[in-house]
Amino acid sequence: MREKIKMFEPKFVITNKINNSLLEIERARGFLDAAQLKENWIRDMQSEALILESHASTHIEGTRLTLSQARKILTGKRVSGVHPDDRKELLNYRKAVDFVSEYLGKEDFITESLICEIHKILVRGVRGNSAGPGNYRKVQNYVINSSTGEIIYTPPPPERVPTLMREFTVWLNEESNISPVLRAGISQFHFVHIHPFLDGNGRTTRLICTLILYKSGYDFKRLFSLSEYYDKNRGKYYDAIQSVRKNNMDMTGWLEYFMEGLKSQMLEVKNKGEMAIKKDILLDRASKSGLRERQLKGIKFLIKNGQMKPSEYIKINPDITHRTAQRDIKELLERGFIIRKGATNKLVYFLKI
Repeated sequence: MREKIKMFEPKFVITNKINNSLLEIERARGFLDAAQLKENWIRDMQSEALILESHASTHIEGTRLTLSQARKILTGKRVSGVHPDDRKELLNYRKAVDFVSEYLGKEDFITESLICEIHKILVRGVRGNSAGPGNYRKVQNYVINSSTGEIIYTPPPPERVPTLMREFTVWLNEESNISPVLRAGISQFHFVHIHPFLDGNGRTTRLICTLILYKSGYDFKRLFSLSEYYDKNRGKYYDAIQSVRKNNMDMTGWLEYFMEGLKSQMLEVKNKGEMAIKKDILLDRASKSGLRERQLKGIKFLIKNGQMKPSEYIKINPDITHRTAQRDIKELLERGFIIRKGATNKLVYFLKI
């Protein structure tokens, strides 16, 4: 006999800190919606965000890949000395992100079967399928501090999971006056609190959070990685989650942390977007100013790499002499395209933007 469905009612207060984060997130969203960003820049940034998100979300859960190794694996390069499960978890996460991205703009509900499908993609073929891909757990599980081995949380018993997940998805799909950004944060905590699967709960809930944002028009052109923020200081991430349980299930502290993380990511994306626009304007001005082709090569090198040594200018223009390089660079300095920093033997040039 099924348990009676109760309405899930999250407990929280919208503090000044949450409000301020919401305002900053909305400003960043407005900028990204209105900004004339070039398609190739957006594609490059989306690719980088996917790498960062896939690495960070799996790294939080214990994979030992470095960011460099993850980048190589996700771009199809061979990497030796990597545990097969770590590689598989990383590649599975990318598949799951792609799966979630397909729901961008769709009106479909977020159902239990959809959540189970996300979980299945994430853990399929990893560690002998011990996580039960796509199936709710049948046994009691525990959240353990990986450093001390101490049990820090005991989730609800397995027989409660189906009912709790039904209640959760009913709440997810109902009409609400709660900001979609806050709903994403609430969902991220509540799912991991239920802990419906044997393993992979953290990865699954971060993707559900992403899906809620996507479906609500907060996809931010898919240029952000919230998991990167968590992975930078995992202690704060776990403390924020535990704060809810320590405060009689009041989510305010967690939501302040969640909103601060999303705001931080959005401001970073906004700043990168503004810088990309400034670089485009500078390159356009340089192209119309009568500079030599080799000088334009130098500016393009700076746009891509951020800085340039005198030797690098000669390297990208191998047919010129050292004296010609000096003249070219002097002109770029005098005309305000670049600036110089450092002593003679450690001289480095930057774009003046």
